[in-house]
Amino acid sequence: MAPLAGLSGKKHDVAPIIIRDADVIVAALRQELADATPEERPGLERAVALAEATATATESELRARWVHSRLASVGFTGAIDSVPAVKALRQAEPKLSLLAAAELQKDAVQHPQ
Repeated sequence: MAPLAGLSGKKHDVAPIIIRDADVIVAALRQELADATPEERPGLERAVALAEATATATESELRARWVHSRLASVGFTGAIDSVPAVKALRQAEPKLSLLAAAELQKDAVQHPQ
């Protein structure tokens, strides 16, 4: 997952903004499924199921998923609820303030992978 858009050069004390467009993606996949050939249907049916499952994720779950991906990007494999996890998150996203990183860490702790 890519770094969050909109992070300026300043440290931020707010959580990242979550943009939810899964409903648009599900609708587009359903349209493709309606027009699909028999050979295309199994793959599109699986894609619709995956998109629908993702669409039901809460904002906390989405933030947690983002934190886990950012920690993985810097090779962090330790305990999510540790100080080194916050340090690694800030290494992955240097523009995050300590407060923002700690708040995001709480989501990741609540939603382990």
